[in-house]
Amino acid sequence: MTAPSAPKVKAPSPDSLAALQDRLREEALRLGFDAVGFAAAEDDPATGARLHAWIGEGMHGEMGWMESRAHQRQGPQSLWPDAQSVIALGASYAPSTDPLTLEDEPDRARISVYAQGRDYHDAVKKKLKALARWLVAEAAKAELGERQVKVFVDTAPVMEKPLGQKAGLGWQGKHTNLVSRAHGSWLFLGAVYSDLPFVPDAEHTDRCGSCDECQRACPTDAFPAPYRLDARRCISYLTIEHAGPIPEEFRVAMGNRIYGCDDCLAVCPWNKFADTAHRWKEFLPRAELVAPRLAEFLALDDAGFRSLFSGSPIKRIGRNRFVRNCLIAAGNSGEDGLLDQVGVLREDPDPVVAEAAEWAAARLTATT
Repeated sequence: MTAPSAPKVKAPSPDSLAALQDRLREEALRLGFDAVGFAAAEDDPATGARLHAWIGEGMHGEMGWMESRAHQRQGPQSLWPDAQSVIALGASYAPSTDPLTLEDEPDRARISVYAQGRDYHDAVKKKLKALARWLVAEAAKAELGERQVKVFVDTAPVMEKPLGQKAGLGWQGKHTNLVSRAHGSWLFLGAVYSDLPFVPDAEHTDRCGSCDECQRACPTDAFPAPYRLDARRCISYLTIEHAGPIPEEFRVAMGNRIYGCDDCLAVCPWNKFADTAHRWKEFLPRAELVAPRLAEFLALDDAGFRSLFSGSPIKRIGRNRFVRNCLIAAGNSGEDGLLDQVGVLREDPDPVVAEAAEWAAARLTATT
């Protein structure tokens, strides 16, 4: 007895595919995405080569997940061989105020703009799934069979920034992040992989020109060359991904940055075109995270940390790493009023926190 064959998938005509693609673009915008583009899913050897060279030089630091799945990051079809198209999507989180304004308020903590609201992974993925469901349903209505899709937002081995450039959303700037003519450097990126062969949009051209504002703004010289980032020197990496003591050579340069760093993004001239009245309420900053006092964070125990950062991307680094960062900021603050709290943390059970407290106490004692 012959096993039943799988149902045949109707090859889409160019006209029906173009109509579906236009409606898909409209649906993405209706759902709240601010940018949408299409790219072919074939792997790009040049992108893969740059990735392997970067990892080979150790510039990924302790991010072992970058290395362990590098073969899947080479391109969409390395992750999913059946992929034919990538729908690249962007959601603006442009801030309404200058992220650099707290630089001169050392008793305050600076939190990266993207982390001042709800966790973008959850918000963006919810909309990506809604778009994917819509696409599958519309393909079925068009008698194109049971089409397959996969959705990704930052946590999978997907190179969202090169894909965003190929799909015309923007270009990878000299700070290595995507830059949009309409949204500046403030886009969360996501992707939907599809087995439908949509027509690719034109790849975006590089418009950085001779500008090197982002390179000069970096407090720790994390850019060995334009378009290259040494994560080991990056404050975002050091405050989020790095688990041990912060290397002393970077501590003073961290200033009052306790979670991430926006400096290279904030100085990008293209930000002047960004619309700060974005449509995602999830990205609106929580009032208590816009200009928080270091003293409040230094007092957090594990339960307090978990409660305060419930639903926030900050929660994933844990209380100990977070307080470690706050202690570095305290040591840089020159605020002798923090000495008592810092002194208590010298006896913290976590050795990394205790060491940071020793350093902060020495700095505060020397400057007061």
